[in-house]
Amino acid sequence: MPSKETRVELLQGTLDLIVLRALSTMGPQHAYGLAARLEQVADHPLNLNQGTLYPALVRLEQKGWIKGAWQTTENNREAKYYTITRGGVRALESQTERWRRLAGLVDKLLLHES
Repeated sequence: MPSKETRVELLQGTLDLIVLRALSTMGPQHAYGLAARLEQVADHPLNLNQGTLYPALVRLEQKGWIKGAWQTTENNREAKYYTITRGGVRALESQTERWRRLAGLVDKLLLHES
């Protein structure tokens, strides 16, 4: 298990962007599959437990950016599969632009460190 120092801590709002992007590229996913895939593609250990991911999924569903529907998994279990909505696609575009501006600002500040 990764130490606290090596785990990536997500800024508030960043997880929403990550989930929207993942659903837009991967298609419908259930929470466990989504978490497993995000941890797999992360360069650094990403701590996505139920207490982190499920509130984000509920929040995104309440905003209308994703839609959940119960389906049977490949293991013959019931799971809620989430899909990005049209509103979610628009939010992804605006949130991506917002993130790029913020990342650019932080990068500039770090480059001009004395």
